[in-house]
This record gives sequence, structure tokens and C-alpha cells, in this order.
Amino acid sequence: MELDENKLHELLGKVVTEMGAAANGPLVIIGDKLGLFESLANHGPMTSHELASKTGTAERYIREWSSAQAASGYIDYDSEAEKFMMNPEQIAVFGNRKSPVFMTGAFYAISSVYIDEPKIEKAFKTGEGVAWGDHNVCLFCGTEKFFSPSYEDNLTSNWITALEGVEEKLKQGAKVADIGCGHAASTIIMAKEYPNSTFLGVDFHDKSIENAKLRAKEAGVNNISFIQSSAKEFPGKDYDFITFFDCLHDMGDPVGACSYAKSALKPDGTCMIVEPYGNDSLAENLNPVGRAFYAFSTSLCVPCSLNQEVGLALGAQAGEKRLKETILSGGFSRYKKATETPFNLILEARP
Repeated sequence: MELDENKLHELLGKVVTEMGAAANGPLVIIGDKLGLFESLANHGPMTSHELASKTGTAERYIREWSSAQAASGYIDYDSEAEKFMMNPEQIAVFGNRKSPVFMTGAFYAISSVYIDEPKIEKAFKTGEGVAWGDHNVCLFCGTEKFFSPSYEDNLTSNWITALEGVEEKLKQGAKVADIGCGHAASTIIMAKEYPNSTFLGVDFHDKSIENAKLRAKEAGVNNISFIQSSAKEFPGKDYDFITFFDCLHDMGDPVGACSYAKSALKPDGTCMIVEPYGNDSLAENLNPVGRAFYAFSTSLCVPCSLNQEVGLALGAQAGEKRLKETILSGGFSRYKKATETPFNLILEARP
């Protein structure tokens, strides 16, 4: 078969770009940990000497790090002044932890995928799963750092307000269970916004529950309790509101989880399921967002589900149609898509 030189060079160019991105990933983490991005965002433009002095780091490393970020387009470089700086868009993505598009958390999660590659390779051969808790700890902090900004920006101002009558109940005082709470980013945001309500954070990963308790204590919220439990065993009945944040597709038996949630709700209760944005067909998901979610799903979501009892393995690109089928199969009689973002579907289910 004869090679098309134009297509070959196009593909090679893409691969070289990806090589640079993969090699730069650890440097993004270092920049986040050492406050390099934040210093540039708050005090730039700076030379590498000035940035090193500001952050208490070694100039030669900072010079090379800054060059790599400038070549990546993550920061800017003024060749005449020999200074590095960040524009507003770069600050939003890398230099402002409160920004809804702050993305450094994804790089922590990506680092865990590389560390755990041998486990995933074995799973490919055996068909077995890999438990969430068996991944490197970078995954857990990365997941929290990645999802938290979007939750902060959208959860109480856009997502809950899109649900029928839920905000009013939460303001008055509702009983809430947050299933798959992880490090409790979502639970804490809701607990702060609705102090009259009580919240139960539920996760089957013991280390995440330990961290959730610490996060809640640091946040100074006292209307949350936590328990290590599966989505089909958490205690309590007559909940007004039950939530699943980016976790239903990770579960071995998402239909069973929905069924249990329905049984735990009051007759007029509401379940909110937040899932990664996905279209209903593979062809529609062949885009940058779909690419990222399929990649994470291969290494994290599908193995997590296959490690559990039923192992339905919906994947992170299940799409609304299949999610709706899952929710209704769990016994809910009413369903609607409440709203969406470029990265999430926000679904409402009622008994």
C-alpha cells in the first residue's frame, strides 16, 4: 500500500504534538505544586531569575520549565524583554484555582494512569477489573482538583436551580445523600449553600471517606456526616434529594444503584445524576472531549465497573439515551435532562 505523504506528515505532526503534551504533563503538576503558574499570574511579567526568586526555586530549572510552557502555549514569552507572562485565558486555565475552567487537576489524574499502566495491561488480557482504590493516590487528588472548579461554578447556581422545586426544599431544610462523594467537593459545596439541610456523604472507598471528613472539618461545615458504603447499601430512608456526581457510570450495577436510590427517596423526592457529557453514538463522540473521556474511561471507569458485581461498564461516554434507559430500568417513572455543560449532562429523576 502506497503512503500518502501529505497524510503521513499530518499524522506525524499530530504525534509530535502529543509527545510534547505527554512529556509536559509532569511539568504542569510541578508548576501547580510550586506555585509557578500562580506567581506568573499574580506578579508577571518576570524573567526566569525573578520567577525563581519569587518562588524559592532554582533558576536553571525555572528557565527550562518556562521555556517548555511557552512552547506549549500555556504561558507567553516576550523575547525583547526576555520575560514570561500569562494572558487572561492562560490564567483561567492554569493560574486561578477558583476559575471554573481550572484544569491542572486533570494532569494529576493522568499521572496515575501512567503509573498504573501495568495493572490496566493485565486487565486487558484477563478481562478482570481494577478497583478504584487500587489506583495510585494521584488519581484521587486529581479527580477532586479537576471536578471541584466546575462544581463550585455550576452546582448551586445552575444545576440545582434547574431542578423542579429542589432548591426551595434545600433552603428550608432537606435530607440529602451524596452517593460516590469522593473527597466531598460536591457535598461541602451544597452543605455550605444550604445550612438548614443535612447531608450524608457516601463512598465505597475508605481512604476517600477519610479525606472527605478532613475536607469537611477544614471547611468548617457541621451539617455533613460520612459513611463508607456501596450505592446499594447506604443507610436511611425518606431522603428529599439524592445525588450522583460523575460516578454512576463507574458502578458495577448502576441499575441497582438507581433502584436503591428510588427506594430511599420520599415519594416526592428527586435524584440528580451528573454524568460526563456524551452523545449517543461513537461517531458523534469522535472529538476532543470524547477523546479525553474515552481515554480516562478505558483506564479508570470501565475497569472500576468490571471489578464490581454486575460489571455493566457503561463507560464515561454512555450518552443520554443509555443513561435514561439505566435510570428508568432502576424504577424511576419520571426523567428529564435538566441542563448540560460542555463536560456534563445533568439529569433529573423522580419516583
